[in-house]
This record gives sequence, C-alpha cells and structure tokens, in this order.
Amino acid sequence: MDIFYFTLSVISVICTFCAIVKARKIGILVPVYFILGLMAGELALFHVMWQLGLTVLMAIFGVLDTSLAQAGVGLFALAWSGLLYLHLQSMDTHRILRRSLRRGLGEDYRSTLPVERQRVLNDDLVTREWLKPFSFQREGVRVHRHLSYAEAGKRNLLDIYHPLEAREGGYPVIVQVHGGAWILGGKEQQAIPLMYHLAQRGWICVSINYRLSPDAPFPAHIIDVKKAIAWVKTHISEYGGNPDFMAITGGSAGGHLTSLAALTPNKKEWQPGFEDADTSLQAAVSFYGVYDFEDRYDVRSDLLAERVLTDQVLQCKKEDNPELWKSGSPLTHIHEDAPPMFVVQGTHDSLVWVEEAQIFVSALQSVSTQPVVYGELPGAQHAFECFHTVRTDHTLNAVTDFLEWTHARWLEKK
Repeated sequence: MDIFYFTLSVISVICTFCAIVKARKIGILVPVYFILGLMAGELALFHVMWQLGLTVLMAIFGVLDTSLAQAGVGLFALAWSGLLYLHLQSMDTHRILRRSLRRGLGEDYRSTLPVERQRVLNDDLVTREWLKPFSFQREGVRVHRHLSYAEAGKRNLLDIYHPLEAREGGYPVIVQVHGGAWILGGKEQQAIPLMYHLAQRGWICVSINYRLSPDAPFPAHIIDVKKAIAWVKTHISEYGGNPDFMAITGGSAGGHLTSLAALTPNKKEWQPGFEDADTSLQAAVSFYGVYDFEDRYDVRSDLLAERVLTDQVLQCKKEDNPELWKSGSPLTHIHEDAPPMFVVQGTHDSLVWVEEAQIFVSALQSVSTQPVVYGELPGAQHAFECFHTVRTDHTLNAVTDFLEWTHARWLEKK
C-alpha cells in the first residue's frame, strides 16, 4: 500500500505541474499535457479533498509509518500547495472578465440594459452547481434533439435548448459550434453548461453537428455552419425564437468556425445552393479558437497542428493551394462591419497558444467599428469550460453580460 500511495503522490505532482507550467514545444506530448493540466487545474479543489481523505485513511491503517509513504506525504503536500494556488487563481476569473467587459463595453455597461434584463445577470456562483461539475441539466429548460437541418445525416443534426415559457416577440438565439480539430466531436459534448445557463435566462440555444474531416475537407465545415444558420433563421420561430437576432459561439475548431461565420456573412462561395439565404449574425463569442491557418506570424512552432490541417482538414499543402489556406483563416476576413465579438482565451492553453488570440483580437480591434472584448484567463487550459467549475461559472456569467448587452443595443437600433 505504501508503494501505491507513493505512486499516486508522484502522479499528483506531475498533474499539478502540467496545470501550473505553460507547455511549449513538447511535440507529441501535447495531448497528454493538455488532459493532465485540464483535469488538475479545473478540478483542483476536488483533488485536494480526495487526496487528503486518502492520506487520513492511510494514517488510520498505519501505512504512513514507512519512509516511502512519508515521502509520498511530502509530495502530496507539494501538490496540495500548487492545487490550492490553482483554485484561488480560478476565483479571480470574475474580476478579470468584468474588467475586460468594462474596457470593451463601457464602465457602466450594465446600467444601460433594461431593468428586467439586468435581473438575469449574476456575479455570484451557485456552490451546489460547481461542486457537481458534470451535472448539467437545469430546471425550466426543454431540449429538442436530433433535428435535421441538411442532407448529411447524423452530421447535419442539431439540438435546441429553450425556456419552457413563451416570450412576446421571441427569444434571442445563439448557435453553438462544437470543437474537435475539425475531425471529431459532437453537439452533445461541449458548451452544455453555457446552453443551459443561457436557456434559463431567456435565450434559445441551438447546438449543431457539421461534417468532419477527413471525409469532408474544408470548406465543408463552414458551409454546414452556414446551412445551420439559414435553417435556424427559417424555423426557430416555431420554437419561440426571434430569427432577427442571432449570435454564435464555439470553442477550438468551433471557435474558428464561429469567428469565420461571423466575419463572412452571406459569402456566396460558402453557400452553395442557398446563396440567397441570410447568414448574417449579430454577435459572436469565440473560445480558444484557431484564427490563422497560415500561421503568418509564426505562432505555432509545433508542426503537429500544421500536419493535421495539411493531411486531414484542408487536404493540401499550403504552397499547393495558398488561397484555400488564406480564405479559411478568420484573420483574413477582418473588416470594419464585423459584429460585436467576445474572445476568451486561457494563458496556459497548450493546444492553441494564447498569442494566436492576441494577434487576432489586436487586428480586429484596430478595424472593427463594433466592440471587441478580450478575456485572457491566467492558468486556463484548452476546453476549460466544458464542465462546471469556478472558472467556468464565472465565465458563463460574463458571456451572459456580453450577450445581453449586444441584444439590448440591437433592440435600440430597431
């Protein structure tokens, strides 16, 4: 048992290290580093609790009398100090994002909202929610599943999350685009906390599938996203939504497609067979997205990402079809009429480096006439908001603030 205890202590230190230390140039170890860092960083307090419980149990049974077990106690103590630091760091998320929102929307942005919408905003966390990180369902929300929006079978299905009660004029709508490196993932796997959170507060959330590579090379992915947008605009009133206001969100590859869709409304080349459909959007929230296939500023020194794009997604080398690589980059499509955007990025993201978001946001802020909010979260890893944590729930509150503000401004201009 002392060997088992010591081994767990070593693993705990390694996982804590992966959460605290920013990964750079580690090649094929990136996926492992990502998983270990995510689970340790976002669930830090849970790890402290079960490890303390294990240590007490070992002490009761006399296992800690050996030198090996005592070394394990020392390693666990080292890990606990790091895990507590990570938990305290995540508690700062509220302060960081509120500052970002004030910088982008105005110091008193909340006071400009209608009083009835100010009531849905929240700064507090519900302890019973973040203490149950994988419990997603919420009262007052109904889900319609597996609705078809196009012809590609399972890959062209969507789910609709909406409040139970109807609203005069219809609810604002947001489309969720899942990530997965354009080659995997599904509508039931990501952003579930965000969709239930928004649906409880008077939003209709539509989570979509889209065709994946290598079976479907780019631009099939963005074509499907635009097909889904067109379908939602046509049909969402049947579910209580207002098709005139539609936002979009997504993470990772979904963040790429989110920003690309927001920046290329009604682009006919990506709307084959539905060229006249309106695919414009009124707001976008992108989490840890890929913004530059070309990597024109040499952010991605790791060749793994470029190999995935070359072999699986675009299915051509950059030099063989430079226009495809360029057109697939949201950075290419930045323009002054871009809708309001909220970009969220973790400093410790080991799959999409923070510098990529910084470059995109800087370029967008220099051109766009609409607000661009950038929330950079210290210590946050890729996919951090896929389950309830302190950091996730603070982020959900901030996204709600942004969306309510953009919707209120849109209503004023009607």
